[in-house]
Amino acid sequence: MCTKVAVVTGGNKGIGFGIVRGLCKRFDGIVYLTSRNEKLGRKAVDDLKREGLHPKYHQLDITVPRSVEALRDHLRVKYSGIDVLVNNAGITMSYAPVSMSEKAEKTIFVNYFSLLSTCNILFPLLRKGARVVNLSSLWGHLSRIPSKKLVERFQDPNLTVLDLSELMAQYVAAVKQGNYTSEWGNSAYVVSKVGVTALTKIHQRLLNDRHIKVNAVNPGYVKTDMTSHEGFMSIDEGAEAALFLALDAPDNIRGEYVWYNKKVVDWSGEIPQ
Repeated sequence: MCTKVAVVTGGNKGIGFGIVRGLCKRFDGIVYLTSRNEKLGRKAVDDLKREGLHPKYHQLDITVPRSVEALRDHLRVKYSGIDVLVNNAGITMSYAPVSMSEKAEKTIFVNYFSLLSTCNILFPLLRKGARVVNLSSLWGHLSRIPSKKLVERFQDPNLTVLDLSELMAQYVAAVKQGNYTSEWGNSAYVVSKVGVTALTKIHQRLLNDRHIKVNAVNPGYVKTDMTSHEGFMSIDEGAEAALFLALDAPDNIRGEYVWYNKKVVDWSGEIPQ
């Protein structure tokens, strides 16, 4: 019988750390905490071991394909597959003292294109019935995009990965040209997380025949570095909806955008209060 394997990207702090902790407590298998910075990642593993938990560690920088390939090769040789993949790693540059062009380019590269690359490399290892959880955001709700034409494009049931990637590239180009706010809004983070949610829905269509569930989650307003620790939820509370999707969600929840209260939300409808 194959050993079950769960992988969490960006697991050394914040919500990712909370997800690793929760998986270690409940997942019947091996849990991998991964991080870009090996020193910080190994410290996080040691912290969890002091709690009586036993995650394994592997370095992973989602922006470097060779790093993702190294993780893939390690898991393929040692376990032959993945049962849970939580794509948590990401950035926000909302308050960074840099130009909007730089914010757009880097945010879309990390949060969308690097996530896509990671999926392309790791998805062949997903076992039948595996679960993929993508960390989106409250800001990943489609109502954040001002242009009705763009909203319709994102919702197109025939939208492909190539189409979506072209949309993301068009956004970066529009920011560089300075004519983006009326269609895309003012936030690169919003566009990146809308991209994550859209990619979730496309990947679900592509993986349906393997009984793999791919969902996006808004973890809520959590006290992390990204929120300058101003959220109203702890990292363990912020991990709950992701853990629900990774471990407990019924089979009919697939390709969905799920709120921190574990409820499926209409991606293009009104934002729940």
